Parts: sequence; C-alpha cells; structure tokens
Amino acid sequence: MYGDDRQIIDWLLRGDVAIQYQTRRDLLDDDQPKLRARIASEGWGRRFLERRNKAGAWGRGFYQPKWTSSHYTLLDLKSLAITPEQPLIRESICKIASEPRSADGGIYPIGRSGMSDICIDGMFLNYACYFGVREDQLRSAVDFILDQRMEDGGFNCQKNRSGARHSSLHSTLSVLEGIMEYDRNGYSYRIEDLLKAAARSREFILVHRLFKSDRTGQVIHKDMLRLAFPPRWKYNILRALDCFQAARMPWDDRMGDAIAVLKSKRLRDGRWPLQAAHPGAVHFVMEEAGKPSRLNTLAALRVLRAYEAASEQRPGQ
Repeated sequence: MYGDDRQIIDWLLRGDVAIQYQTRRDLLDDDQPKLRARIASEGWGRRFLERRNKAGAWGRGFYQPKWTSSHYTLLDLKSLAITPEQPLIRESICKIASEPRSADGGIYPIGRSGMSDICIDGMFLNYACYFGVREDQLRSAVDFILDQRMEDGGFNCQKNRSGARHSSLHSTLSVLEGIMEYDRNGYSYRIEDLLKAAARSREFILVHRLFKSDRTGQVIHKDMLRLAFPPRWKYNILRALDCFQAARMPWDDRMGDAIAVLKSKRLRDGRWPLQAAHPGAVHFVMEEAGKPSRLNTLAALRVLRAYEAASEQRPGQ
C-alpha cells in the first residue's frame, strides 16, 4: 500500500521551482508560464546560470570537465524545463554551434582520430533544438547522425571508431531524444529521414524490452535498472520510459517488464529513491543518492500516468 497520491503531489510542490512547474504541467494539467519563468532566477536554475564563467562557458569549455562542462550543464538546464529564451544560454550555445566541425560533420571531434561521437551529437541536438539554435547550424550534425545509423535500427558511438556491429542502448536513446526535440521545435532539414531513424530506434529499444538482451533475455547491465539522475549519457529504464511518454508513444507490451521493475522500486510511501549518482565533480548536489527523489518521482509518475492502466491489462497480470 502506497501513501496518498495527493500527499506525494504536495511533496513535489514543496520542491525546487523547476519541480513545482513540471508537476503542475505534467501531472495536474496546469501549465503556468509565470512559474516557469522563475526557474532562471531561483533555486537550481539560478545556481547553474551563476556558474557560467567570464568566457561565456561552464567548466573549461564545451566538454571538460565532464559534468561541469557547458555540454552537460546545458543538458541539465534543459531537464529543468527552464524557459528557452535565455540570452546567456543562447549566447553560449551559439558559440558552440559556430565552432568548426570535423570532416565527418559532427560536433566536438574526440581524440587523435578527429572523429565525432554520436552520443555527444545526439545530446547536442537535444538541447540545441530546445534553446533555438538556427537550423543551418544543425545541418552537418544531422548529416553525421544519419550517417551513423546501424542495420539493427539504433546507434553506437563505436561505429565510426572500432566498427561496432550492434547498436548501444546508451547511444540510441541519446540520439532519439535529440531527434524528438528537433521535430518538436519545427526544424525541417532531413526531417523525414530523422523520423524514420527515430521509429527504428524506438523499435530497437523495444526489441530489447528496454533492458534485456535480444538473444538471451538476460539483463544487459544492472546499472540500466538503477534510477540515476541526472542520467548524463547513460541509459536507464526510467529515462527510456519517460522519453516514450514524452513522444506520446502508444503502449507496447514490450514495455511491460520495465514498467514492472519501475513499480517495484517504489517506496512504501509512494515515492521513488535516487538510487545512484554518477561519480564526478558537479556544480552542486541537487539530490542525495539513497534518499527519496523528487526528480525520479516526478518522472516515474509521468510514466505511470501514460502507461499504468495499459500495463495492468497485460495477459497474466
């Protein structure tokens, strides 16, 4: 028996202003633009913005150090649902988008090979589209992403390095989130190709029942079942399910195993914990691992709102 849902909503509404806004928008159907506008001037959103340096970046630039770099900070700000029309953020992203690309067209080539990374490009597309980067600044990244499609329907950041033959759930979800944001914000360059790639990526994830080997049926990696936030580039079932509900993807029985795992992680009082935090320096700690998490509870309730009724009608349930 779980705690009263109203009590959980009240608990969410006592959290950071970003949690308050998303709770009202996603769980109470009460979008409040004025509340959203406060994310940039209060709480977590303000703290992220205050850590921008005089060079107009976070950390030491685009990707270093990992979790305090511009790249991951922009991804964090997007996850808070901060209002996209932020001059400081636009300025930072425009600098990133205008930097020279590698020969393959992707953003930020890595290592001596000068090859781009499909995970980074997928995440870049995600926040760049959210914050309104011009379409002409996205085209080479789009071309690179589409060039990295794999025969099984997904993506793998090792394809252009070591010749990987099987897609990765990590890479595939990062790209899928980027394509969704590209479509949501009305970009048109190669949109049909991207939508086909997104459909195949969703199918790739579903073939794996969101966390299982398509050959053995065993759990691919236990970390995929751990509820970590922010997820960074790493895949987990809550991130995948939240992506599906955000795309208004209809119920598919292959989601059922992941829904069952998600429900099993619910605490007796109706909340979900933050099970893990990825190691590394951060600007500040939003929530402590091992304790109830508003971020995970909000996402889990979004998912169950979309899919719980259908999941309970599964054969044998």
